[in-house]
Amino acid sequence: MSRVAICTISTSSHLFKVQALFDALTALTAANMHCLVTTDVVPKTNSHITYHGLNELTGPTSQAIQTKYRGNELRWACKPLFLKCLLDSGYDRVIYVDNDIFFYASPDFLFEQLKSDNILLTPHFYPADPQEEQFWLEANFRVGLFNAGFIGVSKNAISALEWWASCCTYNVKQSGWRGLFDDQKYLDLFPILFENVHILKHAGCNVAGWNKKLSARSVDTNGALLLNERWPLVFIHFNVFTFRAIERGWDPLLLPHLRTYLDYLHRFNPNYSFKQELQLTLSDYSRYLRHLLWKLARLTD
Repeated sequence: MSRVAICTISTSSHLFKVQALFDALTALTAANMHCLVTTDVVPKTNSHITYHGLNELTGPTSQAIQTKYRGNELRWACKPLFLKCLLDSGYDRVIYVDNDIFFYASPDFLFEQLKSDNILLTPHFYPADPQEEQFWLEANFRVGLFNAGFIGVSKNAISALEWWASCCTYNVKQSGWRGLFDDQKYLDLFPILFENVHILKHAGCNVAGWNKKLSARSVDTNGALLLNERWPLVFIHFNVFTFRAIERGWDPLLLPHLRTYLDYLHRFNPNYSFKQELQLTLSDYSRYLRHLLWKLARLTD
């Protein structure tokens, strides 16, 4: 009998998001659930979440990554290591999702897809019109074609994961002129370097504030959300961009799903408010500066 798992990576401060993610998933799938904690305190395994510490990621590549990175960079660089660790432990197929993702339908069809494919990737589906919003068109090449908040792998993906981990030891940073974007931009090469890489065109997977244009929202006669009038909603990526798109009224059909997500989050952190995450940070100002530089470059190019 094949074994399947869903995993994520988190610091201790965001474990309430992990708990909400997996609490909802228990009603949707029988897959085992695992979380790698990259900070010192690792919770005890409970009835439906197995927690892991960094000490379980062994080998020279893991040592190099744990020596080189801290914070977000460490979490991102550990993705291929953790996926490989779970495959090595006996799982046949594993799906990784960021801890700010939330499911509204079963992911089991994705595990079925991994019976014939080695790797599953979700495109960002950024706008791609060369006549307007060209900043988004070019974002496909700066940020990457695929979103690293989701990846599915089978046992046949071990070599790809080892290559990805090696890339992370090389560099995990954002440097557009060098073609680097954290751990994510490396995924662009997966369909070229490895066999049986499946690009998910299911627009209900990895719905986010950035893909409203290419994953158009509507509701069916029963009031259920549809993407491109065809695809049912599977999971939403609730990062700060999605929060802002909903809060500012740019993506109103996601609002009921945000409320459901917040209900789950408040079970594990009653004081949580997503508006905390809308506060501008140094990274926001940095992105705004890069946008201004892009506009300047277009005028002078």
